[in-house]
Amino acid sequence: MTNVTSPAAPLPLYEKIGYAMGDAAANLVWRGALAYLAVFYTDTFGLAASATAILFLVVRLSDGITDIIMGMIADRTQTKWGKFRPWILWSTPFLGLFMILYFTTPDLSTDGKLIYAYVTYIGLTLAYTANNVPYSALMGVMTGNDHERTSLSGFRFAGAFLGGLFVMGFLPAMVAYFGGGDDEQGYQQTMYVFAALLMALMFISVATTRERVLPMLQTQRRLRSELTDLSKQLPLVLLPLLAITLFFYYRNWPSGIFFVAVFLLMAWLIRSMLQRYNLPDKKPISAAQQDMLDLITNKPWLILLGMGFLTMMFNGVKYGVVAYYFKYFVGDELLVGQYFIGLLLVSILGALCTSYLAKRLGRKNLFVAALLCSSVLTCGFYWLNADDIVAIFVLGCAAEFFAAMMPTLFFSMLGDAADYSEWKNGRRATGLVYSAGTFVQKTGGGFAGALMLMVLAAYGYNGLDETTVAAALPGMQHLMSFIPAAFGFAGAALMMCYPLTETNQQNMTAELLLRRKSASKPSPDFN
Repeated sequence: MTNVTSPAAPLPLYEKIGYAMGDAAANLVWRGALAYLAVFYTDTFGLAASATAILFLVVRLSDGITDIIMGMIADRTQTKWGKFRPWILWSTPFLGLFMILYFTTPDLSTDGKLIYAYVTYIGLTLAYTANNVPYSALMGVMTGNDHERTSLSGFRFAGAFLGGLFVMGFLPAMVAYFGGGDDEQGYQQTMYVFAALLMALMFISVATTRERVLPMLQTQRRLRSELTDLSKQLPLVLLPLLAITLFFYYRNWPSGIFFVAVFLLMAWLIRSMLQRYNLPDKKPISAAQQDMLDLITNKPWLILLGMGFLTMMFNGVKYGVVAYYFKYFVGDELLVGQYFIGLLLVSILGALCTSYLAKRLGRKNLFVAALLCSSVLTCGFYWLNADDIVAIFVLGCAAEFFAAMMPTLFFSMLGDAADYSEWKNGRRATGLVYSAGTFVQKTGGGFAGALMLMVLAAYGYNGLDETTVAAALPGMQHLMSFIPAAFGFAGAALMMCYPLTETNQQNMTAELLLRRKSASKPSPDFN
């Protein structure tokens, strides 16, 4: 009989399903925000598209700090239930609460509404960070087998798409049912249902999963000291994001010069830091500094960081504009739910097929193929007319089959990046590695939402003025086709540079298993 407590043993089916329930719960929030929050803010709450775009950027940039801090906190958590599962449990009620609050519409002035949107959206992202960073990192310690991790990732995203299927497919109908023509009331009542379901699924996920992979080295420093050290490293994260934001928002030559200058400065700082730490007489550095050093010298992780951003831009722009596309371009708002149901049913199939196809083609090759196929199909939307309903559904579902493989492969391969760090440096910061994954997902989602709204604003769109819709229709076509496809093609080019082959990964996994067995034996070094 297989010992399921071993890091290399196959995971039982119930545990994979239990883990998947956690992302089904998370996607009641994530998919709802991605697909409906923009149109909710502009068309129901009454915020301007440009103000909403800035809101998305500001809130998602704050995740650059909180995700990394949460990853470090989780890595340093020690309880009898593990490092990550307690955080999932404790944060779940707060996530449910803010899910309700950020779809609530109090009667406030224009400025008051904007302040309320900032407070509730920031609260939601903080609760989501405390919940989803540990949840994502949990995958990296449930098994040390890279094939099992890919299979687990497939189950995870099948669950994610199932949760998305529920919220995106049924939210419009539930809003109409509970609101009776009052969208504000309908949104709030619907969120009560979703929040209750979210908490039930999260609790089941915590109860059915286990943490098995333990790092060979544990940090002994106080968390307060580590966070002080981290504050000195934050410019490495925030300056590039600030440069991207300024270039993204202002789009003129002074901001472009600043954008280039910041990235040249960052390259020089990183090079100087590496030279300093490679000196023979280097001074001892803190664990936080070492964690950051390990990350910026981890080539697989750096490439995956870029991939997470590009794939989130690809998927985020497409999902974000769908509600506008069907409401105004197609002219049938009720088709939105049916379209999302079709996409997410296909997504479940794509996620479950990923493990099989990855074994046949290799994860790197499959990632490139998925990006290229989905991007080419997405370009086809530009030539569709408003009455080509069948073609819209067929083309969207075909593109989504391949797009569903992207997050599945991405989070599976983040575990490989954690393995690579442990293999190369003898240190494993699983929470920090995975916090980068959730960070770029949320940052990419924020930039995707902002890009979509800025394109619509550039075409003169105003959600409260129907006379502006006709001029914005070409922008909606571009947002459904060429704009997201550009990010997909860029991602395929970047993935070609990924250094880990399947053979490399198998050899590394085998060596790590031997090291962990050796480290688990009694030794004075670990007393």
